Amino acid sequence: MRQRSIFATVAAAALLVLGTGRMALSDSLGATTSSSTSAVAAATAGCGKTPTLRSGSQTITTSGKNRSWILRIPDNYDNNRPYRLIFAYHWLNGTAQIVDTGGSDGAVWSYYGLKQLSNNSTIFIAPQGINNGWGNTNGEDLTFTDDVLRLVESNLCVDTTQRFAMGWSYGGAMSFAVACARPTIFRAVAVYSGAQLSGCSGGTQPVAYMGIHGTHDSVLNISNGRSLRDRFVTNNGCTPMNPREPAQGSLTHIITAYSGCRDGYPVVWAAFDGDHTPSPNDGSTSTSGARTWTSAEVWKFFTQFQSGPSTSPSPSPSPSSPTSPSPSPSPSTSPSSGGSGACRVSATVNAWGNGLTEDITITNTGSSALNGWSLAFTLPGGQTITNGWNATYSPNSGQVTAKNVSYNGSLPSGASVQIGFQATHTGNAAKPTAFTLNGSPCTIA
Repeated sequence: MRQRSIFATVAAAALLVLGTGRMALSDSLGATTSSSTSAVAAATAGCGKTPTLRSGSQTITTSGKNRSWILRIPDNYDNNRPYRLIFAYHWLNGTAQIVDTGGSDGAVWSYYGLKQLSNNSTIFIAPQGINNGWGNTNGEDLTFTDDVLRLVESNLCVDTTQRFAMGWSYGGAMSFAVACARPTIFRAVAVYSGAQLSGCSGGTQPVAYMGIHGTHDSVLNISNGRSLRDRFVTNNGCTPMNPREPAQGSLTHIITAYSGCRDGYPVVWAAFDGDHTPSPNDGSTSTSGARTWTSAEVWKFFTQFQSGPSTSPSPSPSPSSPTSPSPSPSPSTSPSSGGSGACRVSATVNAWGNGLTEDITITNTGSSALNGWSLAFTLPGGQTITNGWNATYSPNSGQVTAKNVSYNGSLPSGASVQIGFQATHTGNAAKPTAFTLNGSPCTIA
């Protein structure tokens, strides 16, 4: 990504950004060149309709201007199934095309790595900023977002409780602006290395919030990210604290989930020992979308929220240990009451090169609820788990046990929970052949 050469140029732009509050920093990661309404679960107008929109580049007239954006619809799109939707904003001098393709990192980093992890479960949108930025003059970029969302939902089937926004640098600033101005439209945001550059209209209501920032960011000092985070610590009713952050030279990251937050409105802070990048790698000063931990952590943060009729569909996760730099979820509870019961498991693998993701759906087919669960399976030889979401995984190869985390331990009769992981492989990308839940063999769907 040639970041070291980028930083000097970007730093000069950032000084201008912070001095004027209008222009924004310039980055070239991977570059080759409404009103709010209650977000209750409802079928959008596009549900049941044969869509006229197709994946690819789109245009729309908004605020008197012709704006472009890129749409990615799941390959197996079902117009009767409401889908999660994610807006992914680019950085200054980045483009929607680079977000869509993954730039020099390729498909593994498309939409900040979430497209591959989604395994055709999510609709993605990459908007294009004016002059490759997000000045949001007179709120025009928010209106652009509103108009694109309105068009997509009139054409496609979207779960109105599952809208998310994310972005790095100037894109992070735009995601923050969305959190401030559209708190009942977007369920959660992830802000990578952001600052308040695109405004904050409103900014008094709760939104589930994840902030990621380098401790020695030479473009936007980490104090900017802390300030954005603390607004939602307050809005979400979390207990104020000063989370531990990794020491310079440690080449690690520390993830902290705030306690005391309003039900369904968690705040998570991920600080890493590094500079201005959305794709840091533990143990290295290099950056790579294929090896970073950030994509799995953001995916885990977004997918903890379940569809439902309220704006707080799930409890907030309990704090991660501040002494642990591990990207895994917070420790789980041990299986307890509810017995072993019966179970059904379906697993889907998406493989590429020497990597893969595996999505697992666990269904409690027994007659009683499970209060804490543990899924055991054996990975094929040569597979090693590098990241996981919605469960803790131990060990990372061989016979693995996935245990519930704090927010998904209860599994009523007939209910399902989705978990997953990212792994490397040496040629065998097969899925496990058998699973047991709390010691009982599961039927494989």
